[in-house]
Amino acid sequence: MTIDIGQTLSRASSHWQAGQADQAEIACQQVLAVWPGQTDALHLMGLMAHAYGNLDLAVAHLRRACEAPRAPAVYFSNFAEMCRQKGLLAEGEQAARRAVALDANDPGAWNNLGILLQEQGKLEESKLCLLQVLALDPCDARAHNNLANTSKRLGLLADAERHWTRAIELQPNYAEPYSNLAHLLTDQADYDRAADLARSAIELNPQLADAYLNLAGVETARQHYDEALRWLRALLTFAPNHANGLAALSLVLKQLHHPDEAVTAARRAVAAGPENADAHDALGQVLQAEGQFDAALAAFETAANLPGTAREKALVNRAVLHMQLGHTEKANAAFDAAVKAFPASASAWFNRADLQRFRPEDPAIEHMLALLEAGSGTGAGPTHNDRMLLHFALGKAYLDIADSARAFRHLDEGNRMKRASLTFDGTQTSQWLHAIADTFSTEFLTARAGQGAASSVPIFVVGMPRSGTTLVEQILASHPAVHGAGELAHMQCIVDTIAEFPRAVAGLEPARLADMGRDYLARIAHFARSRTHVIDKMPSNFLYAGLIRVILPEARIIHCRRDPVDTCLSCYSKLFSAEQSFSYDQAELGHFHRDYQDLMAHWRAVLPASHFLEVDYEAVVTDVAAEARRMLDFLGLLWNDACVEFHRTERPILTASVNQVRQPIYTTSTGRWRAHAAGLQELLTALGVSAE
Repeated sequence: MTIDIGQTLSRASSHWQAGQADQAEIACQQVLAVWPGQTDALHLMGLMAHAYGNLDLAVAHLRRACEAPRAPAVYFSNFAEMCRQKGLLAEGEQAARRAVALDANDPGAWNNLGILLQEQGKLEESKLCLLQVLALDPCDARAHNNLANTSKRLGLLADAERHWTRAIELQPNYAEPYSNLAHLLTDQADYDRAADLARSAIELNPQLADAYLNLAGVETARQHYDEALRWLRALLTFAPNHANGLAALSLVLKQLHHPDEAVTAARRAVAAGPENADAHDALGQVLQAEGQFDAALAAFETAANLPGTAREKALVNRAVLHMQLGHTEKANAAFDAAVKAFPASASAWFNRADLQRFRPEDPAIEHMLALLEAGSGTGAGPTHNDRMLLHFALGKAYLDIADSARAFRHLDEGNRMKRASLTFDGTQTSQWLHAIADTFSTEFLTARAGQGAASSVPIFVVGMPRSGTTLVEQILASHPAVHGAGELAHMQCIVDTIAEFPRAVAGLEPARLADMGRDYLARIAHFARSRTHVIDKMPSNFLYAGLIRVILPEARIIHCRRDPVDTCLSCYSKLFSAEQSFSYDQAELGHFHRDYQDLMAHWRAVLPASHFLEVDYEAVVTDVAAEARRMLDFLGLLWNDACVEFHRTERPILTASVNQVRQPIYTTSTGRWRAHAAGLQELLTALGVSAE
């Protein structure tokens, strides 16, 4: 077959520009049938494949096009962008560098190189490339958008906002800067504006994946996980193999307590993006939540060695997991690696603070102070979230060295920042706790005696956060008959199946109550193995002690008590990984503790002593053997010396008390609040406690 190559290519291009894709492809195939490696036809076929969502084919066509000796700069530039979208960052960078070498006056080539360098964390060089774009074309809205992305990652937040705003001014129908500015505002905890901008981006471009991710990020940040899930599912309807979308989905599913679905989504993310560090990091997080610690460490290791901005997060996650597993030397080494690679990582310094006890003149304190002050008044420096992390870490450091005044300057600011991001109604919460007590009356419990699923396997360790629940679990889990499962969300999942708790409980049939009990037992069955008891140490299960009695009548409940002010101080000094919305304002914290005390007094009155035991933290640290024996007697277990050597027990501890229970008993936390009474006046007033 003889054809005019030039005319056929011209016809293919005209068809494509007219939206006649089928005719354009036929023309290209005619050229390739005569000349299989014809560069222009391959390039156009690649563009068409990309436009119709076949990225693999697009990359293959463009790769072949760029193999030609005289391939022009634009082919390398387009190939670089497709490699970026596929996650082939190193190959994309090589192609982009070839493009700018061939044509140093091509803004698009500099732009694509700048983005690729940005995604690999080569931020200073990325910035120079994108400034070169603006030198060639100052009104390039896309270059302003991309330079803003790099500026944000460099901590130049005012510059980032300025460039995104300029991009919107130059091109109001350009969706990306709306989406990216939403991401910045999320980091600054300006959630309403962030959500509005992300929605605007979706309206302008309903297939802009990052806009859905950023809107889901807003909702995740304010703990609206169901809403985040909705936006991620919307993204995956048109981009089912979007690696970052699947990674984000896995983490939201983890928060919503759907572990199997979370792992499946994370594995799909890794399959869709084998070189995507975020996907591997997400897989590590969901595997860690499922107790697959070796696999989680391997996933974090993979993520930490891939290019991209997720490396910092993966290094920190690896260090934290080593800490939780009791690998102190490995944890210290991993934190050293994280802060060496990322000296300005607030997350690394914040998490490392839990692993150490600070001393006066500790250089880490000066380093964190310098990070907090970096770029002050210039628009550079740490994000809102990073400043919050640093305030909590410095608060902990100054508490360690008994500098109460400085400690509370940082703790008050860190708590204020966290509280501003939360929706919490103390009055409504108080009414709900009292409604629980009213529902689970003596008469109610008596009428349902013998219902539920009978099993003595579950042990519930409950109480306020930071009240000694982790210590009690560690003591009991040191017994060979007991498995400590940590903080399980299973009871919350069961409560979530009740249309309106607690009011609707009264209408539940005995069969439904038994099903709930069996559901719980099925969820913990894999923990038991050869053990006769499994501990669920979710502190907030104190809310559901009455329901536990109804659906699991043979379960034992151990309530951990601690001095109210010591408990609240410990809560106030901790930035929790899970939601503890009552904890970030001294007055609210004190009022919540009083409501908690009222509810526990109710449980004390209505639950049988054979199944409800109260343990005082102060008694445990004074005489651990006596309290351990009392708890074992309550559970019907024989004495075992391991219970007083609990700090030697090797098991993962995934709570905020991870480092305390790796040590022998110490009493320095008892009455600790008195040294800090000056900073606790609002709390003391709310608790009705005198500082005298």
